[in-house]
Amino acid sequence: MDIAAFRASLANAAPPAELSLALRALWLDARGDWDGAHNAAQADEGGTGDWVHAYLHRKEGDEGNAAYWYRRAGQPVCRTSLGEEWAGIAAALLKGAGSE
Repeated sequence: MDIAAFRASLANAAPPAELSLALRALWLDARGDWDGAHNAAQADEGGTGDWVHAYLHRKEGDEGNAAYWYRRAGQPVCRTSLGEEWAGIAAALLKGAGSE
């Protein structure tokens, strides 16, 4: 799946079944379900889930908690817009093993 197909899937009632937990979290976030996104990111204990977890706390406005999750993910604290960060994480996960 590429980023265009991922964005198109947002029109569906449910996320594609093949998405990783981290991508499911981004999908839920894009649909306005922050709590569902947070639960999915938390369930994905690893670098990709931690990266999405950081983004979600940044979006929430909790910079300190976000910084913790960026460190756990091995990612720098993001300074771009939230939309750019969402797209960047989604593209990276779709390109890599995140869509298994």
